[in-house]
Amino acid sequence: MRLTLPSVRSMMRGAAIAVVVVAALPLAGLALHSFAHPPTPLMLWRMAEGRTVTRVWTPLERIDRDLVVAVIASEDNGFCGHAGVDWGELIDVLDEEGGPKRGGSTLTMQVTKNLLLWNGRSVLRKGLEIPLAMLVDLVWSKEKILETYFNIAEWGPTGEFGIEAGARRAFGKSAARLSAREAALLTAMLPNPHSRDAKRPNARVSHVAGIIQRRAARSPELADCIATAK
Repeated sequence: MRLTLPSVRSMMRGAAIAVVVVAALPLAGLALHSFAHPPTPLMLWRMAEGRTVTRVWTPLERIDRDLVVAVIASEDNGFCGHAGVDWGELIDVLDEEGGPKRGGSTLTMQVTKNLLLWNGRSVLRKGLEIPLAMLVDLVWSKEKILETYFNIAEWGPTGEFGIEAGARRAFGKSAARLSAREAALLTAMLPNPHSRDAKRPNARVSHVAGIIQRRAARSPELADCIATAK
């Protein structure tokens, strides 16, 4: 096929429109989640399969500070200092002998994945996740990022999304009234709430929770950038 100047211009125009649309979609998604609390793709998938989804959106100021510190200490201790991506941690993960054995994702990157992308490990998803996480950090406050994380993370084996549903299932109480031990047990569930249970912790979960509780007790300043968690 012979390309003419008009056809080249048409192709360039189409490519430019595609770039604008692709760039606008994340912004539209963030704008929607700034003013409303729609279900995440994972929640929608469960609903489509006819499975239960339980979530009660809870403002950050109504989430126990022990839990805030525990999650930051366990999942992203540089949360207050980075701009969405912890480059030092990411480089360490990539340099691991035998290839990466962990994700190196910050809380912001996890929020980005859960809101705007898909589950599963792939170079494509990680390649999109990094710049989008930097965008999320740019347009949202640390408080908004953390509040969103607490309300979209899966915190139970039967469709409990968000910390309020998870706390009520595990301990029969609000996320505002957790003890330091209960906060640590809930945090220990985060890698896989289908195999780790704060309600009936096995020896492994109890051990991990103990580590998290001690780490959080030593480093309360990790949440100093969160104004509503004082």
